[in-house]
Amino acid sequence: MPMVLLECDKVIPERSKHIYLKVEGEDQRDFLPISNAATIPGTLSERGCAFCGAKLVIGGVLKDTIQMIHGPIGCAYDTWHTKRYPTDNGHFNMKYVWSTDMKESHIVFGGEKRLEKSINEAFDEMPDIKRMFVYTTCPTALIGDDIKAVAKKVMSERPDVDIFCCECPGFAGVSQSKGHHVLNINWINEKVGTVEPEITSEYTMNFIGDFNIQGDTQLLDQYWKRLGIQVVAHFTGNGTYDDLRAMHKAQLNVVNCARSSGYIANELKKQYGIPRLDIDSWGFSYMAEGIRKICSFFGIEERGEKLIAEEYAKWKPQLDWYKERLQGTKMAIWTGGPRLWHWTKSVEDDLGVQVVAMSSKFGHQEDFEKVIARGGAGTYYIDDGNELEFFEIIDLVKPEVIFTGPRVGELVKKLHIPYVNGHGYHNGPYMGFEGFVNLARDMYNAKANPLLKLAATDIRGAKSALKEAAE
Repeated sequence: MPMVLLECDKVIPERSKHIYLKVEGEDQRDFLPISNAATIPGTLSERGCAFCGAKLVIGGVLKDTIQMIHGPIGCAYDTWHTKRYPTDNGHFNMKYVWSTDMKESHIVFGGEKRLEKSINEAFDEMPDIKRMFVYTTCPTALIGDDIKAVAKKVMSERPDVDIFCCECPGFAGVSQSKGHHVLNINWINEKVGTVEPEITSEYTMNFIGDFNIQGDTQLLDQYWKRLGIQVVAHFTGNGTYDDLRAMHKAQLNVVNCARSSGYIANELKKQYGIPRLDIDSWGFSYMAEGIRKICSFFGIEERGEKLIAEEYAKWKPQLDWYKERLQGTKMAIWTGGPRLWHWTKSVEDDLGVQVVAMSSKFGHQEDFEKVIARGGAGTYYIDDGNELEFFEIIDLVKPEVIFTGPRVGELVKKLHIPYVNGHGYHNGPYMGFEGFVNLARDMYNAKANPLLKLAATDIRGAKSALKEAAE
């Protein structure tokens, strides 16, 4: 089966290279959608910018760090409170947003003095916070403001503070994926190895690519503690700035989101010789497999089997209740990148759900290789999908529930199709054994909600008849 040109894309035939319909017997390597490429002019992309990938996805998750955005106020506002990254210190990262609030005059005359003033004001207003990320945005990068020089000056005057500069303006890449890459590489080159951690266990690891969405990190952390494994650094869910500076002291890097954070795991292996181990933490089968991999590395297999047995005994009956009711449900996944291949086999194996369409905002070729390998025949795989394509795909495959973000979710609700928030979750966490029961519950509640039937009923004719009868 060649790549698919949808009816809505007839005027943009290049889109056929970005959409694949899987057929049995084909070599998927011949039909991988083009990805991590510039959005074709004329389409309406759902992507975020490179700055968003650095700040919103990774840096802004840290629980003890001021996030100073050097640019217009909109860049700060649009990356604040859009993800649910709780922390155990009162959700500091979710309460505040910092910006230099650049205006036209500052762009004309330069913004370095304004940045220095803003940094000092932030530290003065929050004397207990001694760590900061500073981000460039499109306008401040275009005018060439030297944020590293400003940060160096402030640190020389305030020896108790530490500042990390992330020079990744929105236009730096084709999607938010570029921001992931830039932050990963700059962090290991500039900050890793500058703090020595206190080691309290003979088994240590970094847990990389988990951002504590609605408590994912905190749930998984219970497993690691029960196994006797010390997590030196969480990159970056519920994590701290200084913990991330100590990543070089871990014995193992466990990677969950390979797209946002695989870069730093590769560099830690290259520079410090720390091995990398990739796991999936959504789904019973995958979570059990991940625990077994980690325990096998440390030689504590018995502890892992005990933990898995305890969690299965506690949560598997609830999962089976939902599986009985969700069996055969047709599901679409329209998210960022890796969750397509994290979720597609887990919902199929553990819930009997059939995934019929997948769309990635910023996935790379290797992401599509994984998801197509795990997905079934008859499924559509789309890179950088747009609104019209979503509507046409819905008509073709008739999904009964869609996992996507709120923007697309609000659209599909108007078609009376339930959606579950695949970015920030509805009622998470979704990772781990308990988390996957939460995911199944939210899927069941979305699909079984009686309001869907009520919303689909057109009562305008009934009102007219009642009015005529009254007259």
